[in-house]
Amino acid sequence: MTEVQLKDKRFELFIPEKVITKEIKRVAKDISRDMKEKIPLFICVLNGAFMFASDLMKRIDIPCEVGFIRLKSYQGTQSSGSVKEVQGFGENVKNRHVVIVEDIIDTGHSMSYLKNRLNAENPASVKIACLLFKPNAVKTDIKPDYCALEIPNDFIVGYGLDYDGLGRNLKDIYKIKS
Repeated sequence: MTEVQLKDKRFELFIPEKVITKEIKRVAKDISRDMKEKIPLFICVLNGAFMFASDLMKRIDIPCEVGFIRLKSYQGTQSSGSVKEVQGFGENVKNRHVVIVEDIIDTGHSMSYLKNRLNAENPASVKIACLLFKPNAVKTDIKPDYCALEIPNDFIVGYGLDYDGLGRNLKDIYKIKS
């Protein structure tokens, strides 16, 4: 599909699945190399990162663990500016090497919140792996340690990202039409 309609918005194809897969393989290789012999704990940020986390974890070739946390910071097409922890994680992170798995970093508020929350529990290290990074939208000092793709500050859907709950199931990434 070159275009999709979700509620009142139209979106056009932006990043095809083939490109996404290639970049996830690269990120997985980098993480596996850097975390060799560390048995990292991957914490997937729900809901958006579930597809990225699934495809990433299939390509991590070192022993590891996986946990989940659910944060909410969006309303419609805009960041609300605040982060709400809808579902916490139960894993002990003390002295662990943690890799946060996030779908997209735009304002950076969610990642700043989560990184501070994790650091308060004294992990050995905290790294961030994201599918997409919007460097021109960041309002914090957060930068990913591993990033599949940098993109402009467009609103996007697909591959786990949504518009009011719709579009997460799309295999490609679409950007809003102006």
